[in-house]
Amino acid sequence: MKKGQNPVVALLGTLDTKGVEYGFVRERLAGLGVHTLLIDAGIIDEPQVEPDISREEVARAAGRELEELVQAGDRGAAIKVMAEGAASLIGKLHREGRLDGILGLGGSGGTALVTQSMRGLPVGVPKLMVSTMASGDTRPYVGAVDVTMMYSVVDISGINQVSARILANAADAIAGMVTGQALPRSGEKPLIGASMFGVTTPAVEAGRKRLEELGYEVLVFHATGTGGQSMEALIRDGYLTGVFDLTTTELADDLVGGVLSAGPHRLEAAGGKGIPQVVSLGALDMVNFGPKDTVPSSFQERRLVEHNPTVTLMRTTPEECAELGRRLARKLNQAQGPVALFIPLKGVSALSKEGEFFHDPAADEALFHALREEIDRDVVEVHELDTDVNDPAFADAMAQRLHQLYSEWTGDQQEEGVQ
Repeated sequence: MKKGQNPVVALLGTLDTKGVEYGFVRERLAGLGVHTLLIDAGIIDEPQVEPDISREEVARAAGRELEELVQAGDRGAAIKVMAEGAASLIGKLHREGRLDGILGLGGSGGTALVTQSMRGLPVGVPKLMVSTMASGDTRPYVGAVDVTMMYSVVDISGINQVSARILANAADAIAGMVTGQALPRSGEKPLIGASMFGVTTPAVEAGRKRLEELGYEVLVFHATGTGGQSMEALIRDGYLTGVFDLTTTELADDLVGGVLSAGPHRLEAAGGKGIPQVVSLGALDMVNFGPKDTVPSSFQERRLVEHNPTVTLMRTTPEECAELGRRLARKLNQAQGPVALFIPLKGVSALSKEGEFFHDPAADEALFHALREEIDRDVVEVHELDTDVNDPAFADAMAQRLHQLYSEWTGDQQEEGVQ
């Protein structure tokens, strides 16, 4: 929002089924001094209110014509196309400075459609979804960004005493978000992202403390799948200027089928942005599942630890560790900026040290050997330390090297700027 201008909120939804409700919200926002862009992504009946951006425009933004979607008669396929078109339009509007926030109303289909657009916006842009799905598993809708979900209590089907209060609260909330004074990004301290798990907590806490002493602000992300995705998203959006990626365990869940995968693109954003990163092998000795009775039957004979009543850990095998080493190496080899890999030779988590239940020298050596074979040493520095990952000396070495890489990198950036 430019100084002196009224903020603009995009209202995205299916106006053939939710038009009355969107009209109510639009009026409420107008009364609060907030401008709106009403975008229709409906495909069945005529819109109940006149949109600012038509469904035809939404379909064309996805490279399709609305008429052909209607004639095909495949509602699921049509919703997918409209979601793609809406996300393209919303992204373009934001890049052009034409929206300050987004609000959606919907059931399961509408929520999936609207939140796809929300997830494409940078962290910090207000995103509010009023949904019948907000009291259940919201991960498919929220993803790794700051989507706020509000449970609609009743179905979004007409204006009544309950829905009017909920929708008015939603309008008031998004108005507050877009009209509130934005917090300035001070720029006083460089922001560093760090990845942590319970079994690597001592290392990350020591590394964080050392980096803060060196003048950085450290954001710690819990390596639970969404944590890794959130860190990658903030890197892509330019918030982070360095990465202390000690805990790469999400790669193991992605490989083996655990419940805490961050997806196939984990450990790629920092390299793609070219920012300094120090990386280690924290908790690659384990794959995560829920309660023990939820572990797939094919894994029941594996080495398992009940971390707590809701989390069961499974030791990775030598074969899995070798593949993890190859995958990690391939990702780091693509880095466009400075990167250092730190290998803790005496254990990659609190559970794999000598004497602990996951201690498995053969599996660890398979991981280390694959890394040594696959790493491109013209791109990646490799540091092998005769400690376990949680030794304070290991964390200090990673923190000190990141500080050095960052100092050199910022000097190079400044020289390029001068040239």
